[in-house]
Amino acid sequence: MKKKYVWLDVDPGHDDATAIMLAVNSPEIHLLGVSTTHGNASSDHTAINAARCLLAFGGPSHVRVYPGSNEPLLLPARHDPEIHGIDGLGGVEGLPEANSSAVAALFAQNEDGTQVRALEGMSKIIKETWKNGSGHQVTVISTGPMTNIANFVSVYSDLLPAVEEFVFMGGGVGMGNRSSVAEFNILCDPHATQIVLNAPVKKTMMPINVTHTAIVTRKIHSLILSPEISSIPLEGLPAAASNLRHTLSTLITFFADSYKSTFGFNDGPPLHDALTIAYVARPELFKTTRYRVDVELTGEHTIGETVVDMWNYRKCDGTWGRTGKNCLVAESMNVEAFFEMFLETVSRCDKISPLNERKLS
Repeated sequence: MKKKYVWLDVDPGHDDATAIMLAVNSPEIHLLGVSTTHGNASSDHTAINAARCLLAFGGPSHVRVYPGSNEPLLLPARHDPEIHGIDGLGGVEGLPEANSSAVAALFAQNEDGTQVRALEGMSKIIKETWKNGSGHQVTVISTGPMTNIANFVSVYSDLLPAVEEFVFMGGGVGMGNRSSVAEFNILCDPHATQIVLNAPVKKTMMPINVTHTAIVTRKIHSLILSPEISSIPLEGLPAAASNLRHTLSTLITFFADSYKSTFGFNDGPPLHDALTIAYVARPELFKTTRYRVDVELTGEHTIGETVVDMWNYRKCDGTWGRTGKNCLVAESMNVEAFFEMFLETVSRCDKISPLNERKLS
């Protein structure tokens, strides 16, 4: 099996947590590092949350967390406590304490004891992995606003040949979720997204049109809690078979309640961000089409809209950059196969998670 070398940029966030769990426990993925950004919560919270999740889900010993951007390139920072709670992981039980020594140890440090920031960590590790062409290209996955990724593209353009693909959860085709036409991640930093879209590197967009089909139904939730159950209860949920499964269940429950009250999702919450990892690990689960994609940057009512040129109005060349059809857009996925993969990954995580040892301090 040829593994994908992955850098993951996140803003945890409940669905980001599931993306971290998949990235750590998918055999197709070799995770290099995790950077964090503003988004679902403040950057202080998202950095701590990433480390808590990395520890809880059995992250490899070499993987560290690199705090990144506090705010967008131009706009004021915005967060989403209505969906994720003030700290980004509202209602989640059983994760390591934010102030634990084990969590603190997961932050990369310079020799003087200061934290290594996202831009430093990304550039160093991607360069070391690429080895000037004799090593491996890196797939950069973004599940939040793309401020860190845009900074990397702008500052380290010489390292773009080291990037195999930028994969991002964000945007929508003709729909939004935090404005009439804009999805939250893109709305938070539309200028950063456009910078990444302009980069001469292959890109794949995982829009809400697709992520809204990845619904954690009561059946899926029951199997997360208890994989050995013979039948799904008519009411309620089964008991958790492990501490890890209890933690994942509390995550799903809070997210489900948020999506029901805010967006009217009655069958369960969508696992937006997990789909980016699934795409990199199992691209055959998805149908994609290459389009020209741009972001509306000035519209009073439409800022942050991802404008997908479905009808080829814009003349484009064959490149992935400013003048080309610059992005693969996911249009559908095999939902059943995705959740089979997800549940298999939960089972792998269950075997290694420190949460099941009750020894976290």
